Formats: sequence, C-alpha cells, structure tokens
Amino acid sequence: MALAQLKLLVNLARIDGEISERERKYITTIGLANGIPQDDITPLFNQHHDYIDLNHLNNQQKFNYIVSLVQLMKIDERLYQEEIRYCAAVASRLGYDQAVMFDLMLHVREAMQQKELEALKQITEQYLSSKQG
Repeated sequence: MALAQLKLLVNLARIDGEISERERKYITTIGLANGIPQDDITPLFNQHHDYIDLNHLNNQQKFNYIVSLVQLMKIDERLYQEEIRYCAAVASRLGYDQAVMFDLMLHVREAMQQKELEALKQITEQYLSSKQG
C-alpha cells in the first residue's frame, strides 16, 4: 500500500510543473521508510499515475496518507489552488468530508510529534464518513 501513497505524493508534487529537491527527498524518505527500494522509487518521479487504488485502507493508513499529502503540499512554502483541490479530492476518495482540509491546513507541519499527530487524528476522524479500520 505504501506504493499507492508514493504515487499520490508524486502526482501532488508534479502539479506546479516541477518536483523540487525537498519534495523529492520527502517522497523518497517515505518510500524507504516503508521498505520500498530506491530503484522502485526513482522511476515514479517521471510518471503520471492515473489510477491509484485507495480501497482497503484502514483509518490509520487513510490518516497517514492525507497528512503526508498536506505535509508535501506545504513543504515548498507555496500553496497552489490545484494542490489544495487535489488533496481535497484524495481526502474525499479516502472517505473524508472535504472540509477536513481546513483542519489539516491549520494543524499539519513538516515535523510533528506523535502527541500532535494523535490529537490531529482525533480531530480528523470526525470527518470520516465510514467508521472502519
């Protein structure tokens, strides 16, 4: 499932026309942390990923996906409407009400402690349409 997350992140990073070094490093770090070899990560940057299966994710995975998307969106310190719309669309596909983006934009930072993530997870769970996982 981590490969699907990387594909979402690559699509988001490509929205503004270029993948910055910080974005590339962030995506690569997530891939490596999830046991994906560098040789499988690198080609992802040169592809557009049309269909990404988000079914069968539990609530923790959904939360991790959406937080990583918002962190990536904020990493270059420039927010584009297309990026926000993309994240909102992914949030919707993950089963969140798109209004979750307001709380995420307010609370997500590049580096977050476990306690902060747990508090944010509690906030975002109210936006989930189906209580599963």
